[in-house]
Amino acid sequence: MKILKLMTTVAIFAGVALASPVFAADKGLVGVAMPTKSSARWIADGDNMVKVLKERGYDVDLQYAEDDIPNQLSQIENMVTKGAKVLVIASIDGTTLSDVLQQAADQKIKVIAYDRLIRETPNVDYYATFDNFQVGVQQATSLVKGLKADTEKGPFNIELFGGSPDDNNAFFFYNGAMSVLQPLIDKGTLKVGSGQTGMDKVATLRWDPATAQSRMDAILSSTYSDKKLNGVLSPYDGISLGIISSLKGVGYGSGDMPMPIVSGQDAEVPSVKSIIAGEQYSTIYKDTRELAKVTVDMVDAAMNGKEPVVTDTKTYDNGKKVVPSYLLKPVVVDKTNWKVLVDTGYYQESQLK
Repeated sequence: MKILKLMTTVAIFAGVALASPVFAADKGLVGVAMPTKSSARWIADGDNMVKVLKERGYDVDLQYAEDDIPNQLSQIENMVTKGAKVLVIASIDGTTLSDVLQQAADQKIKVIAYDRLIRETPNVDYYATFDNFQVGVQQATSLVKGLKADTEKGPFNIELFGGSPDDNNAFFFYNGAMSVLQPLIDKGTLKVGSGQTGMDKVATLRWDPATAQSRMDAILSSTYSDKKLNGVLSPYDGISLGIISSLKGVGYGSGDMPMPIVSGQDAEVPSVKSIIAGEQYSTIYKDTRELAKVTVDMVDAAMNGKEPVVTDTKTYDNGKKVVPSYLLKPVVVDKTNWKVLVDTGYYQESQLK
């Protein structure tokens, strides 16, 4: 009888053991370093990464550095100390991580650059991002379309804004855009009224909307007191809203001063609302849920000693190596198709009304 009870007890415990879930920590810790919570885009990225990583059975240490470089360095050092097996890093300044990534390499920790290329170090293994040159092409193409500069002679007065000079993506966005705009500038169809071109003149440090608004204010007062501005190349929705605020301040969007065509990126809720309201002209939709999945696929492969799937092995030279990359496709969104954001489940329609 005692033997029967013992066997029954063992069977029950065995059943419990088989039914128990595999704890996340059993697959290892993944450190996720994000730049800031000041942009809704990065909050969504962090949430998506945590969701997918936990679904795959990983423990996650998600940290936001609030655009403070020493803070991000400290956070990544702590992830290394905690024993992270893989680091996923959206860097604030892609040139400042060499020392901490050497520490990671010494511990055989794999490093995935997330949407922003990490530069000047051999210790970055993979890069997951969107096709950033194509993003710039799409922004400029939408600007040209909105101006009707592809069918009308012009000249159309435009101004150029770039992203943060410490973010490698900003140069891809700008170069992609200029591949479309420069021929029209050379032809005389487009005219940069202020004469400010090149990333050394048009960059917006930290992608800051207030910085963009201040620069737009200065351009409007110095260049457009006696003529109208027709369009603005903006690389990011937050910058777009800063520009639009400046434009409204001098009367654009009312009376006989139509709002200039203004591009954007990231399909953030305030900008989608602005597009629906007829202010911002367009944005670029980058489904960060898909980016999270691609990144976690890279994590899975790296953790299992396999080579992740990549789609580009030539483009992203970080100054020390060409980083194998996976590029997702961006989508232009304007007033005619904004509901794609609802149809794909990226937003609820109630969020955009």
